[in-house]
This record gives sequence, C-alpha cells and structure tokens, in this order.
Amino acid sequence: MNVTSDTYPAAIEEHSNVSGVSWGAILAGAAGAAALSLILVLLGSGLGFSAMSPWANEGATAKTIGISTVVWLALTQILASGLGGYIAGRLRVKWASMHGDEVYFRDTAHGFLSWAVATLVAAVLIVGSVSGLVGSGVKAGATAVAGVAGTAAAAAGSAASNTSSDQYGYFVDTLFRDDRPAAVSDDAARGVVVRIFTKTLANDGQLATEDRNYLARLVAQRTNLSQADAQARVDQVYGQAKQAVADAKLKAQQAADAAAKYAAMTALWTFVSLLCGAFAASLAAIWGGRRRDAVTYLETRAYATTATTTSNIR
Repeated sequence: MNVTSDTYPAAIEEHSNVSGVSWGAILAGAAGAAALSLILVLLGSGLGFSAMSPWANEGATAKTIGISTVVWLALTQILASGLGGYIAGRLRVKWASMHGDEVYFRDTAHGFLSWAVATLVAAVLIVGSVSGLVGSGVKAGATAVAGVAGTAAAAAGSAASNTSSDQYGYFVDTLFRDDRPAAVSDDAARGVVVRIFTKTLANDGQLATEDRNYLARLVAQRTNLSQADAQARVDQVYGQAKQAVADAKLKAQQAADAAAKYAAMTALWTFVSLLCGAFAASLAAIWGGRRRDAVTYLETRAYATTATTTSNIR
C-alpha cells in the first residue's frame, strides 16, 4: 500500500490528546474583534450625527445617510473580523507533522470561530441593552401611572361623562334634534359637528341625509346663511374633511410600506456585511497562521550554535 501525504497514517505522529482547537486564541481574537467593532461603531455614529442637521435642506439626505451606514457597517465587519481572525491565527499553537491542507482548514475554522464568538457576544449585548431600555420604559410608565392615579380618580366622574359622550354622543344628539333654532354655545355646536363627522367618517364616509340637513340648519342658524348656502358649505367642508382623512390614510400606508422596505433592506445588507466579516476573519486567520508557522525560535538556534562551538573547542 502506497502511503501519500494525503492519507490518514500521516497523522499518527500527532498526539491524540492534543486538541485541534486553540480556544485561548479564538477568545483573544473575538475580544479584539468586539473591541474594534465597538470603537468603529462609535466613530460611525459620531460621523453620522455630525452629518445630520435639524434644519430642512441642510446636511446629508436620508438616502446618503442610509448608504453611508451600510458601507460603514460592512467596513466595520471586515476590519474588526479581520483583526480577530488574524489574532486567532497568530496566537494558536503550532501544529507539527501535519498536512498543509489540514493546517489551512484549521486556520480557517479558527478565524470563523473567532468571528462567531464576537458576533454572538455583540448580539447578546445588543439584546441586553434593548431589554434594559424597554424595562426602564415600563418602569417609568408604571411610575407615571401611579403618580397620576390620584388625579384620575378625582376626575373619574368627568372622564366617564366624556367617554360616554365620545362613544354614544352621536346617538344622544339625535334624541334632541328638532327644527327649532337652538341657542347653544359655540363649543356645544362644534361638539355636535365633530361627533357627526367622526361617526360618518369612521363608517362608510357617506353623510346621511338627516345629518346633512341638521348640520345645514345649525350652520344657517349661526351664520345667517340661507338653507341652500348652508347645505353647500356643509358639503364643501365635509368633502375637505373626507379628503384629509383619505390623504392621512394614504400617507400612513406609504410610511408603512417605506418602513417595511427599509427593514428588509437593512436586514439584507446586515446579512451581507456579516458574511463579509466571516470571510475576512477566515482569510486573516490563514495569514496569521502562516506567520505563526514561519516564526524562527532564536533561543533554540542560539543554543544549538553555542553547543556546536563548545564541541569544536573540545
């Protein structure tokens, strides 16, 4: 049987109790990657805030900031992961009497593991920070609720009356409608109009005939307009209100679509940047491992030279 350098018997010279993973080097690389990543993220945040402006048409645009964020995130991953991978490859133990392909694989694995550990640590820290912020917000909200409990209890009667008016005010108003002029205050008249508009816009959006006539009489009583002119004004104002609601719904839908697209693009580019970081860490670990294997031990050479000189003298 011909034994080549690619066959398994070549690995018999290795000690079976020696692990192929240098966890110390991996953890050191992960720590270095996490620290550099934190520094670069803080630097990028500072540059981003300096480029923004609270004034309109000044500073960088939202598109520019978004592209810059993606580029900076990818650059951060490449630099930090590359540093971590190089440290992991340079600090790992030296594997003697081993095929080059196996060394290549182990260095790649060390770089990948250093990137994975750093990424997991960063994810845990981010989740912990978000959880802490949410918890603080919940506690602050509970404190605020407890602080206003007395005020809410003191105004319970008024609040209950207002809630009932908001929910059933439209139906209560219909109980007291008549054709006679009603001497009501401006606030009461506006309240009636608001409740009619709210009830109608929340349903089919078509103003009922009795509501339209009642509003026209109310407007005519308070503006000295004729019934026809009052109805025309009611139709015009209600049309404007209906259009405003439609525009608000359209803007809300557009904002939701934009937010969904932004979230999808952010997740996609974060995925791409993480892949770049994993590749950079693995490649840098190979470089670091090769530099590690190329190290010459000066102490051993000096000792050997001294021993040779001593033997020659003898």
